[in-house]
Amino acid sequence: MPDKRTSRLERSSKPAQKQGASKGQKKKKKRITAKKLLWTSFFTIAFAIFCAIAGYMYITVSGEKILAENQDKLFIYETSKVYDRTGKLMGELSVNRSEPVEEEDIPELVKNAFKATEDRRFDEHNGIDLWAIGRAAVKDIMARSLVEGGSTITQQLAKNMFLDFDKTFFRKATEMSIAMALERHNTKDEILTMYLNRIFFGQKSYGIKAASQRYFGESDLNELELWEIATLAAIPKGPSIYNPVSNPEQSKQRRAVVLELMYQEGYITAAERDQAKAVDYTYVAPDKSGSYQAFMDYVVKEAEDKFGLTEDQLNRGGYKIYTTMDIQAQKAVEKAFANDDFFEKSVDDQQVQASIVIQNHENGSLIALLGGRDYERKGFSRVTSRRQPGSTFKPIVSYAPALESGKFKPNSLISNEKQCFGDYCPKNLHGYSKTIDMTTALTKSENIPSVWLLNEVGVGAGLKMASDMGITMDKDDRNLAIALGGLTYGTNTLEMAGAFSVFANGGNYNEPYSIKSIQDHDGVEKYKYNAPKTKRVISEQTAYYMTSMLQNVINDGTGKRAKIDRPVAGKTGTTQHGISGLKSSKNRDVWFVGYTPEWTASIWMGYDQPDKNHLLNGSSGQAASLFATIMKEALAGVPVKDFPVPANLEPVEPEEELVLNPANLSASYNQDTGIIALTWDGVDTEGAVYRLYRRALTEMDFVLYYETQATSAEDIAAEAGSGYEYYVTAYDPANDEESDPSNIAQVLIVADDPPMDDIDPDDGTIVDPGSGNDTGQEGGNGQGPGPGQGNGNNNGNGPGNGNGNGHGNGNGNGHGNGNGPSNGDNGGNGDPNGQNPDQGQDGGNPDGGSEEPPGSGDAEAPVQEGQGGDDPAAQVQVDPNTGG
Repeated sequence: MPDKRTSRLERSSKPAQKQGASKGQKKKKKRITAKKLLWTSFFTIAFAIFCAIAGYMYITVSGEKILAENQDKLFIYETSKVYDRTGKLMGELSVNRSEPVEEEDIPELVKNAFKATEDRRFDEHNGIDLWAIGRAAVKDIMARSLVEGGSTITQQLAKNMFLDFDKTFFRKATEMSIAMALERHNTKDEILTMYLNRIFFGQKSYGIKAASQRYFGESDLNELELWEIATLAAIPKGPSIYNPVSNPEQSKQRRAVVLELMYQEGYITAAERDQAKAVDYTYVAPDKSGSYQAFMDYVVKEAEDKFGLTEDQLNRGGYKIYTTMDIQAQKAVEKAFANDDFFEKSVDDQQVQASIVIQNHENGSLIALLGGRDYERKGFSRVTSRRQPGSTFKPIVSYAPALESGKFKPNSLISNEKQCFGDYCPKNLHGYSKTIDMTTALTKSENIPSVWLLNEVGVGAGLKMASDMGITMDKDDRNLAIALGGLTYGTNTLEMAGAFSVFANGGNYNEPYSIKSIQDHDGVEKYKYNAPKTKRVISEQTAYYMTSMLQNVINDGTGKRAKIDRPVAGKTGTTQHGISGLKSSKNRDVWFVGYTPEWTASIWMGYDQPDKNHLLNGSSGQAASLFATIMKEALAGVPVKDFPVPANLEPVEPEEELVLNPANLSASYNQDTGIIALTWDGVDTEGAVYRLYRRALTEMDFVLYYETQATSAEDIAAEAGSGYEYYVTAYDPANDEESDPSNIAQVLIVADDPPMDDIDPDDGTIVDPGSGNDTGQEGGNGQGPGPGQGNGNNNGNGPGNGNGNGHGNGNGNGHGNGNGPSNGDNGGNGDPNGQNPDQGQDGGNPDGGSEEPPGSGDAEAPVQEGQGGDDPAAQVQVDPNTGG
């Protein structure tokens, strides 16, 4: 049975429904009852409370979690400090200064200045200032961006310690959570101390103490005046804008704001405020002397490479780094490099540069180094940049391997003839000779002997020697050019100091190093240098021989300007400019590498970017002078000692040079037999055949007259009334070589006296045509009443006007003046026709460049007196204006 009961609402709606059938149905309106509104409000409030609790719990847990995971960031370590080899503090390693100060050492006025400026309610809030947040929110809404932080001092500390500097809501929430955690675990004074020790003050300074030192030179915060405190408190809001050094006016204006805030908070009086406002800041630059930046940069690099520490760890880790640096030596280096008198003037702003490394060869420790003039922290260091070493490389790849082979000694005679080695044709600067002893060759820095030695011992031996001495060689260096320093990529002062240390250290190589040990902030030793086993490279005897030869370079050769008041051994070196089409004797690089019994030093000088306008006018003498100045000052007060002599040293006896040319030819006429007897000194060449040449004074040319293996001969075809000249050569059948000619011997045979009635009565006195010393004796000048005369250079002259001497110009004689000028270092021997078969060799620098061009070398280059005219093959001596 259907229910006929209906509600009032249903009954009242029936007519409407009927009406809607004709006019269209209308939507039913829902009424919100009080009950629904009550439940909705309840659930909304409950959800909000839940979200607030959840958010609070998240912030709390998140802050606690971040704080727990980063406890190490709560500690402030001092900037890493660096000490010299005696344990004396030499400086701080960090680029950014950071030096903490204890809570009790921070004056209340300093604390109040920062509270008034950065966080007025610091003592009241729990890390978050809701009033400040509300103020910041209003400003952010008005600006439609995040322009105001509203951060408390605690929040700023949290941000600096744990977060980045992005302004996002998530980062802000995290910052708040950390701030609350910090407040729960630390007192207000502890938080403020941590803040003041970490805040950035510009000028690479972190913390209030570092800033005080940087801007006012004051380490004790209690000594700061009110205006100085306010100046420091003004900086953190904009370290670059309110920096008193770079922006003194803006700094002063911001200082006034800080002072006003301090006055409003009751920390200072109006009089104190006004007085502090009026002070003008005057910047006093800190003393930069003794900064040793180049050495500390090298220390950082070594710590990274050998101990695995990062630069950031070294800068901020509070380490104590004990180095091998000698302060006296480093100061001497920096003083000399700051003296413009040691360097050539440049045509523009690109100045002549230099680098130096001083090493203790006994253990490899680096004593001092500098990578350039006006060096700045993290600047370009030429200590490790590569340049061509020139002749400084000769001892390493040529002389040391030759001595070590046992086939040569310092007095051994080696080739000095002009020659090519395959397609490689080096040249000497000082001319040529048949042979030269090794010591003289190195002293004069001749090129041919160095290449010849390397060719004898093998390029492989030279490469191995260089590598064993710490030189980085390239696979393309396998050629003879390395004998003159022609390397593919060059070398540097660090490697060259290590290489020459082998000679100074009895043949042992020690790897260069600069760090002895590193301690952490608690004084616990974390790293210690463990020197690798010393490597024997050459024998003690070879090392001593090399030292002896290199001492001769200083005493008698190209390195005279390196002399100081103690024993020195070393080698100079230069490289040619190598610019195509440029005809100039200027140099690209100059070197000096030398050592005393205590230390080894390597010096390079040149332009960073050499071109035709940026080349050196001088030679390696500049580097040698710089070495002398630095080492004399660096070793001041150190007792003088000699280079040690090894036990059981094999004595080096003077080695006589092989006689390769006949000499002392003499001729005498026997009037009774009519025979001219000739004798001469022979040669050491086995199986030599002597060739005697003769010409009559009436003839122009000499002709071969006689061959013999004896050292004497007779001319039985001489005619009375004639004159004859002779010279002899030595011919080697095995090699098909003929020596240089001996001296010339002359004989004049007097004709038989004619009958008296044949003499013209008007002629007066009977004239003897005269004769010179027929044996050409040294120092004896014979003279008859006739015009002919002989001189003491073993040249006798007849009636002609010829004259012979032994100073580079050989003159013929007889019926005319023959002149054979030669300016080469090995030429200048007049032949019997007055011609000079050896025109001498032009000086020149080697391909690959290793020696000084004419006119630019040391004035101290060795010079000897010319040989007498009795030896036409006598070597013309060195031009004193050239050097190597």
